[in-house]
Amino acid sequence: MKRLFDFTMALLGILITGPIMIIVAILIKINSKGPVIFKQKRLTIGMKEFEIYKFRSMRTDYDKDGRGIQTKGSSSAITPVGKFLRKTKLDELPQFFNVLLGDMSVVGPRPHLWSQNKAYASKIKKYMVRHYVKPGITGLAQVKGFRGEIETEEDMINRIKYDVFYIENWSIIMDLKII
Repeated sequence: MKRLFDFTMALLGILITGPIMIIVAILIKINSKGPVIFKQKRLTIGMKEFEIYKFRSMRTDYDKDGRGIQTKGSSSAITPVGKFLRKTKLDELPQFFNVLLGDMSVVGPRPHLWSQNKAYASKIKKYMVRHYVKPGITGLAQVKGFRGEIETEEDMINRIKYDVFYIENWSIIMDLKII
């Protein structure tokens, strides 16, 4: 049921945002050299690795190993178009294709960087539970305000609390409310 829901929502998402994605791709190409789509290694259900797709918001000489670096909003690595994409979350739109491929869900715990998985797996109770389900484009933690940069361990603890609550109480109705 969840897979059918995800597939349908991803198709709708691509159809609705397709024109916006084309405009964003053109703006990225005009603004800086390099690929339009940024790919980065993340974990999906069962600790399997996949490449998450995002519109590229950074210069191409960062994150050469594809494992992820966390940048601040004011970082010189972020392109001018990238700042706008990150602020509006338009950089996340290509993740609808990750959903179609079956690597992600529309709703679920956000996939963290490899460095965050290593840093918090042994520090935060139930941290690894989030890998029992597919990661999502959005999730309960995000709509409750725990999104973006992780500045303190408390930020991550609160995010994980909502992720675990979502996993333990999942329903289609909850997904619709989150969306």
